[in-house]
Amino acid sequence: MFGVAVTTSSIAVGSRCPFAKAGVGAVLTQHCTDPRLGPRGIALLEEGKTAAEVIATLADAGPEIEHRQLAIIDRHGGTAWFHGKRILSTHHASQADGCVAIGNIIRTPTVVDAMTETFANLPDAHLGERLMAALEAGYEAGGELKQEKSAALLVVHKEAFPLVDLRVDYDRAAISQLRFLWENYTPVMASYVERALDPEASKYWVK
Repeated sequence: MFGVAVTTSSIAVGSRCPFAKAGVGAVLTQHCTDPRLGPRGIALLEEGKTAAEVIATLADAGPEIEHRQLAIIDRHGGTAWFHGKRILSTHHASQADGCVAIGNIIRTPTVVDAMTETFANLPDAHLGERLMAALEAGYEAGGELKQEKSAALLVVHKEAFPLVDLRVDYDRAAISQLRFLWENYTPVMASYVERALDPEASKYWVK
């Protein structure tokens, strides 16, 4: 599985920042976001490039990249990140086994360290839960300087469609609302895959 969890003080973060493809990897693009970087990164990963190679390619895309912040994980679990030189707010990156966290406009650099530490401490949990818990840990460690208003959780597994694609586009407690969605989605997550692949065997009509 590959996935991304993200939150921000802007509206509808899930529509423009997280990208993932089953069997390929995941890309997060943020800070003065260019959503075109997500599909470009996924395409490069699909060619077999490592996360570090994708970062190197995207970072050579022109002067506009200096406004951006990127995080990538490849199919082998390798991670890499990029901070443009024109990011003026407090920003930081942190990596652990199979994960990378980035943040900008954060209260303290330890925000992203708390995220990777929490992720690493939940090795047996579902990837969606690990990402959700990491997002919450970042918030508890100080979060963004502004109020978080949107949040998203994206996980891909074996199919062409996402296993999880949950979004809070605008809410005063975006992370808490995302937790609510995740906890309600978890019990029916497998059934949505089953009804897509084998509707005759699925028991979706009884729920």
